[in-house]
Amino acid sequence: MARSPGEGSVSPSASLRGTRETLSDPELESLGSDSEINGFTTERKTDKYGFLIKTEENGGREEEVSVEVLRQREAKWLDMLLNWDKWMAKRHKKIKLRCQKGIPPSLRGRAWQYLSGSRVKMDQSPNKFTELDSMAGDPKWVDIIERDLHRQFPFHEMFVARGGHGQQDLFRVLKAYTLYRPDEGYCQAQAPIAAVLLMHMPAEQAFWCLVQICEKYLPGYYSEKLEAIQLDGRILFSLLRKISPMAYKHLSKQKIDPILYMTEWFMCAFSRTLPWSSVLRVWDMFFCEGVKIVFRVALVLLKYSLGSSEKLKSCQGQYETMEKLRAIDPKYMQEGFLIPEIVELPITERDVEREHLIQLKKWKEEYGELQCKSPTRLHGAKAISDADPVGHKPLVHSPSIILPSSVSSGKKTKEQKQEEKEQEKQRAKEMREREKMEKEKKKLEKKKSKGKGDQSNGAMKEENGGEGTRDHRQEPVQPLLAKVTQKDSLNVHKSSESLCSKESEDTYL
Repeated sequence: MARSPGEGSVSPSASLRGTRETLSDPELESLGSDSEINGFTTERKTDKYGFLIKTEENGGREEEVSVEVLRQREAKWLDMLLNWDKWMAKRHKKIKLRCQKGIPPSLRGRAWQYLSGSRVKMDQSPNKFTELDSMAGDPKWVDIIERDLHRQFPFHEMFVARGGHGQQDLFRVLKAYTLYRPDEGYCQAQAPIAAVLLMHMPAEQAFWCLVQICEKYLPGYYSEKLEAIQLDGRILFSLLRKISPMAYKHLSKQKIDPILYMTEWFMCAFSRTLPWSSVLRVWDMFFCEGVKIVFRVALVLLKYSLGSSEKLKSCQGQYETMEKLRAIDPKYMQEGFLIPEIVELPITERDVEREHLIQLKKWKEEYGELQCKSPTRLHGAKAISDADPVGHKPLVHSPSIILPSSVSSGKKTKEQKQEEKEQEKQRAKEMREREKMEKEKKKLEKKKSKGKGDQSNGAMKEENGGEGTRDHRQEPVQPLLAKVTQKDSLNVHKSSESLCSKESEDTYL
């Protein structure tokens, strides 16, 4: 089990805290980020993800999504992003299913921002990144970040050149985070996370996405004592008993602490472990469903690497077992095999949280209270959206030509049509009520005039100077009706004029 995080104790993952050591075996590290050093001398070719490939390499072809299916998915995602808050509130399960199928590459960066809530975070602090970017930064962290830049995806076209735009943006994002969270500073495992984000979005958006990952998805992972990652190692080991008892017994027998094999997996969200197509699919689900996806990936890899007696024949000791986990059979990491296994694995947020409480209690009994007071972990996009109900801005282009408010442009939306129908019904109801009131007034006037008819008849004759009989019963009604109709017509005109303004405003917005 994990050792005490107290002073004087050094955990197996201590080398991840702001040091020059790499996250993986030094022999597997590239020599540098210059293309000449990495074996790419004259002609550069890249795959569809932007990674440099040698001309003599013939990698296996991945299953491609047809163009028609891809366009259909893009249309569906565009509709969701245009009405994100409604989808998140009422149709979150549909978003989850579409993330499991894979986010279209053209919209992946934007979708990650909406899923993580970083778009809202950025809108709430519009000038924060610019302010942090203009600051000098702590020299201690700046020096360590600069030394780590060339290690992040040296075979990707964004980071292949020393001092290139990719490395510059990576430095800006990581330095800004040390200023944003000076109590946490810089952890080397944050660099590959930030690099993946920069492959899909500009520096400012990548910064806020990194903030959400560190604060909402994986809180405490990058703190000084790495207590959160050690605690999650215990949770993973306990969940393994349910998923693969044989792998659990073998690791227990060999006394291999989870921190020895799962640190890089969890802290880098598998970005340095899986094939790139699998990384992107895992991240799509991770942003939607939270840390349980990371647990599921780890459990699938452990199950298929150590989950049978046949596979354990070559793992007689600690060294052989660790080598097996460092070099997992590629077929278990391929997108076509891994993703269905992740989706079907019966590990839920409730399982993770229940085990978290159990392991936290054991931790306190052994080591006392956690020294790092990290915020509560939120399990995915729905939990983040519920915790911060501020709406997203609609996904629309800023208009270059602004029409006057009296001009309506484009088709009316469903909401506008519904609002017009409701207003029309309300006006019709008011008109019916007015007609009813007018009829009642007429009846009342007739009754009054009948009751006074005989008594006032003589007086009327005298007043008219003896000029025959004249029926005055309808006379007082006419000006009354005229007055009411004139007033009501003014009200109707005013209401209609207001509606037009509202329609124009809604159409423009």
